[in-house]
Amino acid sequence: MKRTLIFAAAASALAFAASASAQNFVIVNGTVATGDGSDPIEGGMVEVKDGKIAYVGPERAFETTTVYDVAGKWVTPGIFAAATDIGLADVGGVSESNDSSANGSPYNAALDISTAINPSSQHIAVSRAGGVTRATVTGSPGRSIFAGQGATIDLGADGQPITVAKSFQLVALGEAGARLAGGSRVASQAELRNALREAAAFAAGTWEGGEAILTRADAEALVAVTSGKQKLYVHVERAQDIRGALGLKREFPKLDMVLLSVSEGWLVADEIAASGVPVIADPLDDLPSSFEQLAATQSNVGRMFAAGVKVAIGGIDTFNQPRNLTQYAGNLVALQKVPRASGLSWGQAFAAITSVPAEISGMGGKAGVLTAGAFGDVVIWDGDPLELSSEPVTVYIDGVEQPLDNHQTRLRDRYRDLNESDLPKAYDW
Repeated sequence: MKRTLIFAAAASALAFAASASAQNFVIVNGTVATGDGSDPIEGGMVEVKDGKIAYVGPERAFETTTVYDVAGKWVTPGIFAAATDIGLADVGGVSESNDSSANGSPYNAALDISTAINPSSQHIAVSRAGGVTRATVTGSPGRSIFAGQGATIDLGADGQPITVAKSFQLVALGEAGARLAGGSRVASQAELRNALREAAAFAAGTWEGGEAILTRADAEALVAVTSGKQKLYVHVERAQDIRGALGLKREFPKLDMVLLSVSEGWLVADEIAASGVPVIADPLDDLPSSFEQLAATQSNVGRMFAAGVKVAIGGIDTFNQPRNLTQYAGNLVALQKVPRASGLSWGQAFAAITSVPAEISGMGGKAGVLTAGAFGDVVIWDGDPLELSSEPVTVYIDGVEQPLDNHQTRLRDRYRDLNESDLPKAYDW
């Protein structure tokens, strides 16, 4: 064993300048949570080599010369945020800076979100400072039930965010889909089935553009969905709408479907589990904000998990604030102590924001988990990451230390020691 450089546990010792290239290093003496649902390892070791995880487990001999002793801290994989819109809008209310929807476009399913993601967005910088290292990004439906093709990204500061472009298609059913399709769920179901049939015809070479409803680009884009090469995220809330979505699998058996939001999922949890369709659930949706959410409850995730559904935490409430995922996961842990409520264990809750959403996105074993061969995405926290008072002190993506400053930290630093006798900062030239 060689230790030519040992860092003390103080956070300041970890705040060295970021390197532009992957580092080979070992982290020792921390509480290591791997993200796979298992219990944390006290005094564990994580070795990162060539941008990948090389070893995780009890401390063992190593040759690396860069060693970080993080006694008293937690070491975890990066958070994997499922179904966000980070990078698509600087200011949501300013249309010039907002690429999350395209109400005036003739194209819908063909829209490729990866062409608009801004890696310099402050939403990405703030999320990175919250321990989020990977995410899936989707737009919102414009004038069709289809939102377009989402992307899987990393939140690194290298300006190259796209891990997988066109990784999934999002379609809205339920109340939102009904409004977009013409006023009823019947219309949205007809629009979806017609689109899938046109895509199948396009793939078979029998599509007739003159008689078709889809544009050529949209029909071509949906071929990947009907063949199962691209995942189909289906936004539904009401139990009966969930049943309707699951019914699509009988009609189009190759669909690789993911259910999104599912406020009433617990009512049909056994049916979802039997289908094998995974879920990205809104974690604390406990009040009926619409008629399709009358049975919403904070126990939704816990009850679906108990029924055998693969559940990731994400979706609408964390859409543009994925840094709150750790808080929501922690709340589900606390829910276990509420009489008659259903929550998750610590390991289950942490997996629901790391390895499970990564698996659902097609990145299983690569992201959201500390295991040999996975991306070198490592976060060092000053305490339990599911405690609201804890925060990351160091974040690595692909073995590269990342900057954690952002617009919010700069505002904090500018005003926290303000002398009230000074002029407002706007006059401080």
